Amino acid sequence: MTKQLTIALTKGRIEEGTVELLERAGFDMSFMADKGRNLIFESPDKRFRFLLVKAPDVTTYVRHGVADIGVVGKDVLIEHPTGYLEMLDLNFGLCKFSVASTNAYDPTDHKRKRIATKYPILAKDFFNQKGEDVEIISIQGSVEIAPVIGLADAIVDIVETGNTLKANGLEVFEDICRISARMIVNKASLKNKPELLPFIKKIEGLVGDREVAFK
Repeated sequence: MTKQLTIALTKGRIEEGTVELLERAGFDMSFMADKGRNLIFESPDKRFRFLLVKAPDVTTYVRHGVADIGVVGKDVLIEHPTGYLEMLDLNFGLCKFSVASTNAYDPTDHKRKRIATKYPILAKDFFNQKGEDVEIISIQGSVEIAPVIGLADAIVDIVETGNTLKANGLEVFEDICRISARMIVNKASLKNKPELLPFIKKIEGLVGDREVAFK
């Protein structure tokens, strides 16, 4: 008897990209069309169950085995790096981590900088690798105003189009890394659910090994 696979993902681009990918794989995803306020969806054939959760919680659900599979941005995995297996780069949801600030910022100045970010682990690692000692200021809301009001010298944040930065008088000084949607799996599920590996292989055949560049 085929065991049901539970997939945790977030609303928005990740959900839309995942649904599109599964449709390309030949699965009927029409049951996801009219979601309303529901957070749990089950395919008519009982093959899949989808959980719509907050991005950081995707790793939690997979880590604890509530979900067999998670689809989430690499940005979340960098800040929550343990308790799951990262299997595939799905090559959608493309953006990048960048260092941005006002035009007064000098990235070559090696004085101790204050960096505002929602991603303290990535930001600290990036500057440490450059041999720079920085003070990380953790902000949960919009970080764009931090350099403008003098709270920080620069920010580390996700950049997609750059329009929000420009609207707040900021510009990109350094790109850190590419971000895309990734598939993660629960370690026990990979052993105990024989349906999981063929599913992963099928998706891998669609996304391939090629890394799509973000420009």
